[in-house]
Amino acid sequence: MFIEEMTMEEFKKALRKTKTVLIPFGTVEEHGKHLPLSTDTMVAVEALKRVAEKRKVFIAPPIHYGVCTSTRKHPGTITIKPSTLRAITRDIVVDCYEKGLRNFVLVTGHGGGLHINAMKEVAEDLVEELKGIRIAVVCPYNLLWDELSEIAETENDSHAGEIETSLILSIRPELVKGRSKEEYPNFPKPLIVRDKLKYWPGGVWGNPKKATPEKGQRVFELVVDSLLRVIKEVEK
Repeated sequence: MFIEEMTMEEFKKALRKTKTVLIPFGTVEEHGKHLPLSTDTMVAVEALKRVAEKRKVFIAPPIHYGVCTSTRKHPGTITIKPSTLRAITRDIVVDCYEKGLRNFVLVTGHGGGLHINAMKEVAEDLVEELKGIRIAVVCPYNLLWDELSEIAETENDSHAGEIETSLILSIRPELVKGRSKEEYPNFPKPLIVRDKLKYWPGGVWGNPKKATPEKGQRVFELVVDSLLRVIKEVEK
């Protein structure tokens, strides 16, 4: 049930059937020269569409902006501060709670550490403040690391690489503009550097050339199954 398509009467009636809402989080972020800037958002939204076909839950409109650190200097990336993401997340969850929702699954298609931590910080605060609320913060890539490693031929595949390219090939192949070359970031850890482009010019972490639509479909199936398990846990 997509909130953006419902009337207020439909929303009120649906609350009698479920008090669970899934909220997709994405980014406007470079994904190499071959993938769209909204890759993270597209993946999260598509996964929740498939979940909605299998389970009666509310699906909120996506949050299109997120916290991007390693890619913030790349062309096209539009980042927000962690404090901004915390404020947006808190406001949305609190107001959904006021409208009668109690079970929240925050699903992010972006796996950045500061991004996920900002969402988790809000969840930690709200489970203390709001009676009866249950929250899960989920990044499918982190949840399914072992399973995805078996699908990907590329060792240590990550951003804009084999898996993400396969996902977009499976749902929006017309948006995949060829393939970027295989690349991996070379940041001088533990230093925090200003010139991110110097150490990661192409913005790819993996080998997009090994991507296929079939791999993307397999990943979506795993993601949907894992989200259904999370929903059951939250609703318990």
